[in-house]
Amino acid sequence: MRSCPPGEVSANAGEKAGDGRTCFAPPVVTPDPRAAWQRVVVAVWSLVLALLLLGPALAPGYVLSYDMVWVRDLAVRADVLGLGSGLPRAVPSDAWVAVLDELVPGMLLQKLVLLGVLLGGTAGIDRLLPRVGLVARLAAVTLWQWNPYVVERLVLGHWPVLVGYAALPWVLLGATRWRATGRAPWWLLLAVLLGSLSVSAGLATSLALLVALLVGPGGARPWGRGLLLAGAAQAPWLVSGLLHVRDAVTDPAAARLFALSDEGPLPGPLAALTLGGVWNAEVVPGSRTGPAALVALVVLAALLVLGIVVVRRGGTEPAVPWVPLVLLWGVGWVLAILTWLAPGPFGVLAAVVPGGGVLRDGSRLLVLCVPLLVALVAVAVDAAWDRAGARWPPAARVSLAVVVVVWPVTVLPDGAWGAGGRLGAVDYPVSYAATRTALGDAPGDVLVLPLSSYRQPEWNGGRKVLDPLGRVLVPVPVASDELVVDDVVIAGEDPRVRRVREALEGPTPQARAAELGALGVGAVATDLTAPGPAPEVAGAVLHDDDVLRVVALAAVDETVPPSAWRLAMGLAWTVHLGVLAASVVGGVRCARQRFRRNLSG
Repeated sequence: MRSCPPGEVSANAGEKAGDGRTCFAPPVVTPDPRAAWQRVVVAVWSLVLALLLLGPALAPGYVLSYDMVWVRDLAVRADVLGLGSGLPRAVPSDAWVAVLDELVPGMLLQKLVLLGVLLGGTAGIDRLLPRVGLVARLAAVTLWQWNPYVVERLVLGHWPVLVGYAALPWVLLGATRWRATGRAPWWLLLAVLLGSLSVSAGLATSLALLVALLVGPGGARPWGRGLLLAGAAQAPWLVSGLLHVRDAVTDPAAARLFALSDEGPLPGPLAALTLGGVWNAEVVPGSRTGPAALVALVVLAALLVLGIVVVRRGGTEPAVPWVPLVLLWGVGWVLAILTWLAPGPFGVLAAVVPGGGVLRDGSRLLVLCVPLLVALVAVAVDAAWDRAGARWPPAARVSLAVVVVVWPVTVLPDGAWGAGGRLGAVDYPVSYAATRTALGDAPGDVLVLPLSSYRQPEWNGGRKVLDPLGRVLVPVPVASDELVVDDVVIAGEDPRVRRVREALEGPTPQARAAELGALGVGAVATDLTAPGPAPEVAGAVLHDDDVLRVVALAAVDETVPPSAWRLAMGLAWTVHLGVLAASVVGGVRCARQRFRRNLSG
C-alpha cells in the first residue's frame, strides 16, 4: 500500500483516497484557536521550570560536575576527532564543542546547551502528546523536565545523554511522520544528529528511530533508509570504535558497580519505574532516600493505571504512536532491571564483546521509558480534569490543577536551584590560562599528573569533577582512565596510559623523561593541589606556581595517527556532516516553499 502524495491527505487514517488507494497520512486536525496561546503558556512554564532547575548554573562561570567539564576554548585536536589512543567516549560531542566555542565563548555555550536541552525536549514532547487540554500538557511537561533521571544526569555531568533525551521525542515524532507520509521531515535528520553525540545516546536514538519506522502508524516502512541515517549520524564514534576495537573491552567488575541501584525505600525495579536508580549514590537527591520517593511511586503508578484505562477504552486519537512507545519502554525497563538482577552476564559481555560495556549503566537506559510515562500521565490528567469539570466547583478545580501540575516538583524539591547548589558556576584559577599560554602548541602530547581521573579542587567548592586540566591545554592530554567506585579500582582501556605508568617508575627524572619522550609525551603538567603521586620528570620549566607546574621534555618522538586511521575518520566525519548538510538544505527548501505559499495566498 502506498502513502498519499501531497494533496491527497486523507481526513482519517486508513480512509480510501480518490483512486482507491489506502492513505496512511495522519488525520487532518481542525485548527484550534486556543493552540497558539496554549503553546505559549507551555513554553513559559517550561522556561520557569528550567530556570528553577538550573539556578546558579546560569550565573557567570563554568559548571564543573563529574563528567561535565567545559572550558573557554577546547582545541580541535586528534582525540576530539576520534584519533586519540583511548576509546571515543566523547566523540563527536567534544568535536562539536571545539568548533562551536570558536563562535560562542565556552561559558555561554554551556549555558545555552543546558537551557536548550530542557526547553527543546519539552517542545518536542508537547508535540508528541495526544490532543489533551492545557492542564494535562503542563502536567506532562513538568514530569518530562523534572524527574530523577534529569536531575541525576545533570549532576553526573552527562550533558550529551541529556541532549539525546531532548532529541528523543523529535525523533519519534519525525519517524512517525516519515512512516505515515513516506517522506522524512528535514528536522528529523537534525534530531537524529543531536541524539548521536555519544555512544549511549546514539544507541537510544537509533532504537527509537527504527522502532517507530517499523511499527508506528502508517503504511511506509523506510527502515532501511532509517538505518542508513542512524549509521551516518553516528559514523564518527562507530568508525573510531572500530579502529580501537582491540581495546574496546572493559573491566567486568564494572558491571556490578554501574548496575541499576536501589534508592532509599525503593528497590531497583520500582526506582526504575520512577526514573531513578542511578549507580552513583553521591548524586542521588536526598528526597529520593525518604518517604517522598514512596509518594512519587504511588502518584505515578495511579496516573499510569488511569492513563492505561483511558487508552484501552479508545479515549485518545489513533495518531499517537502508542505501540512504539510501549516497545521502547519495555526495552529500557527490562534492560535496566536485568543489570540489577544479573550484573554478572553484563560484565562478561563487556569483557568479551567490544563495546559491550555501554550497556552496563542500567539507569541510563531508562531514557527509553520516559515518552510513554509522560504520554500516559497526560492522558490520565486530561481524563481527571474533564471529569472534575462537570462536578467540582471552580476553587476545587484550581486546586486539582495545581496538584497534578506541580507534584513532580514537590516529591523532588532538592532538584531545585541547581540540585541544591551542586551545579554552581565557578571561574578557573588564573594558573590554568597561564599554563595554556606557556605551553602553547608544544610538540608531542602532554601528560597530566597525578594519574587519577577525578579531582575535588577547592576553587570548585570541593565538588568532584573529571580533571579539567587536559581540556584547558592545547596538546592532546595523556591522563588516567581508571575509575574508583566504592573503593574498587576499575581498570582503564587505553594501552598508552599503561605504558606511561611504567615509564613513571623509572629510577631518575632523566630516565623518566627519556621513556616518556619515546612514547610521544612532550610535556608534563602537574596539578599540585590534587592528591596522589606525581614523580618528578626532567625538563625545562615553563610554568610553576602553587597550583600548576609544567615542564617541557628535551626530546620527544611525536606520534602521528596512521594514514589509514586518518582516512577512515575523514570519511566518517564527511558522512556525519552530510547529515547536517542535508538537514540544512531540507530546512531551506521547506522555508522557501512556505514563503511561496504565503505569497500566493
